Amino acid sequence: MVHFMDLSRSERRATVPVRIGSLVIGSGHPIRVQSMTTTDTADLDATLAQIRSLEEAGCELIRVTVPNRAAAANLKALRAAMHVPLIADVHFDFRMALLAIEAGASKVRVNPGNIGSKERVREILRAARAAGTAVRVGVNSGSVEKDLLKKHGWPSPQALVESALRHLETCREEDFDQVVVSIKSTDVRTCLAANRLLAASTSFPLHLGITEAGLPGYGAIKSAIGIGALLAEGIGDTIRVSLTCPPVVEIPVAFDILKAAGARVTSPELISCPTCGRIDIDLEKLMAAITERLRGETLPIRIAVLGCPVNGPGEAAEADIGIAGGGGMGVLYRKGKAVRKVREEEMVDALLEEIENLKREGAPGGEALLPNDARPRGISSAEAPCTNRRTKGRGKG
Repeated sequence: MVHFMDLSRSERRATVPVRIGSLVIGSGHPIRVQSMTTTDTADLDATLAQIRSLEEAGCELIRVTVPNRAAAANLKALRAAMHVPLIADVHFDFRMALLAIEAGASKVRVNPGNIGSKERVREILRAARAAGTAVRVGVNSGSVEKDLLKKHGWPSPQALVESALRHLETCREEDFDQVVVSIKSTDVRTCLAANRLLAASTSFPLHLGITEAGLPGYGAIKSAIGIGALLAEGIGDTIRVSLTCPPVVEIPVAFDILKAAGARVTSPELISCPTCGRIDIDLEKLMAAITERLRGETLPIRIAVLGCPVNGPGEAAEADIGIAGGGGMGVLYRKGKAVRKVREEEMVDALLEEIENLKREGAPGGEALLPNDARPRGISSAEAPCTNRRTKGRGKG
């Protein structure tokens, strides 16, 4: 058996299944990674180029902003060229949501708080039901209704959840259940409290994210704390990491958060020692070489590379494959058992050889070890470059 444990279906919050194009969100299905283009959707070529880069990085749902008719006019062409579901992001003008549904968008993201009237929301829901289009109902601190702000005093978790439940009641009145819900805040504790309350109050799938998280370094940490904590509790069905950066950089960060939380593992986890005076091999060089050789590998296993005789043998033995090194030599472990000794210069090849052996031999029952619902991945989040730049037409969340 693969040692790396994902959250089981029974550990995850049960939800209504929501179909978004070829994918199903919630109801125990894999937690999906999504992002949003930063281009003006009216610029077809630029938007398609960014969509292709996101698809190549492994993004599974892609959202584009639809602020006007020029953007809406390109939705059919975008949908025809895409390999993942298209989500239309609509604010203020409910007619853009209707045009997106007509163009075949797989999901429409609306914030009922800024659409205008309940009747306009109802019109969107009726069109979506007729077309088989999913709807994401989004709530954030800037869209909480005035009466709720007066009642709660500020956009508190309780106010955010009450706003979301109010909009979900409209969905129920329209007999529409293909709904994904999101409550986002840039404050991590507010986001955690609100999503925990919401998870206990509804059975619709939840979209997780820390909105406006910031630049990649701090923003990735902030997102990992907020999104990861909820995932570890079994809450969340799709995620978006919101960074001030080209969107392709968000994808490996999102997959790494899923992996670290044990929520969905689509690549090996590499475990290595921190810097320490006891390290007796060139650990940084080894890890760089292993990382490069494992680029694109999707087997969900733990690989440990340890550099001293104090903690190394025990920790290496706990991984699927591990090496405890020192003094230019290392002991190779597989599934807790010492396999052989190798010289330091042989360690990378020995690790890769054992991975291939593990794949060929399969699990104890004889079945092949297969990737855990993996998609092609780009570079790891630690390697992802980012150039901070101003963007046009990018929505929040």
